Amino acid sequence: QVQLVESGGGLVQPGGSLRLSCAASGSIFRINTMGWYRQAPGKPRDVVAAITSGGSTNYADSVKGRFTISRDNAKNTWNLQMNSLKPEDTAVYYCNADIWTVYGRQYDYWGQGTQVTVSS
Repeated sequence: QVQLVESGGGLVQPGGSLRLSCAASGSIFRINTMGWYRQAPGKPRDVVAAITSGGSTNYADSVKGRFTISRDNAKNTWNLQMNSLKPEDTAVYYCNADIWTVYGRQYDYWGQGTQVTVSS
């Protein structure tokens, strides 16, 4: 009953920027924590950034100072602004949210994934 759709991935040169967006829709009662994860080939999925309903943020050490997560509670959307991109940032990026539905169920929901490639 809840769907997450993400966009904004693509190919960018080292030092460039990209902005990822995620939009949640469906039988949403409340969204708690929103976040972004990434997965490179042969590696596990790792958290990149997260933001609570109150606006508190946390970042992986590898992206701290370069990435910024934000949310719009009225629109049920959240973004990841990525600056000073490095080749090691190359991965499939997934948005994630902890959501209570109108039917009283709480689950983690995931976007479909979007490819980010940083290369010359």
